[in-house]
Amino acid sequence: MSEMKEVHNHVVEIQIDGDQQKQIISALNAITAIQDHPLMEISESPGHLLLLKLLQREEHLSGRRIALKETKLDTLRREVFQLCLFFVTFHGLFLTILFTSLNNDVGVSVCNKWWIPFMASLSFCIVLVFLVQVKLFRYWKVYGDILKEKSDNRGLTRCIQELRMKGVSFDLSKEPGNGKRMKSSSVEIKWKPITWCSKYFVTICLVLASGLVLPLCKFMICA
Repeated sequence: MSEMKEVHNHVVEIQIDGDQQKQIISALNAITAIQDHPLMEISESPGHLLLLKLLQREEHLSGRRIALKETKLDTLRREVFQLCLFFVTFHGLFLTILFTSLNNDVGVSVCNKWWIPFMASLSFCIVLVFLVQVKLFRYWKVYGDILKEKSDNRGLTRCIQELRMKGVSFDLSKEPGNGKRMKSSSVEIKWKPITWCSKYFVTICLVLASGLVLPLCKFMICA
């Protein structure tokens, strides 16, 4: 004779007060909100997740490129300053030595050789002005690259923000838009001579300084 076993199901009732019930409802609402969040949708979509990672990686690389170019910009700025300082130091010493080497007994033969210090100073000025101009040309080229890179970086940032906000509704075929600079309401001066002079003001100053120093060599010898 088989024995019959009765299984009794016991239902345990847990009393929940009002505060605990509110906490449970808040937790359920939070879980539902997380599940409906665009980032959760992106994590469940391989295409959108891959695009987000690629955009974030490109944004990071763009930031590194901008930092490297800004460092190069500082280096070029220091080099231009050092060349200008060398220009002033050289001519200061050169004119001092030239002045102290002359005396009241110099004759016409010495005056006829005025072109020797003149050509030495002229050669130095040409070489140094050329080096400064090359450095400035590279400086403004790097500066333009930085502006373009920052513009592209702003476009990537906006695209990432749009992707995070829209989730799977974001169009994968959409390319990151380049950040267009806002046009100023004021009239910009675009006259090329003024723009060129503002960029290469240091070169112009060195040329003018050379024009003053070179005649001074002849004047000091033949005076």
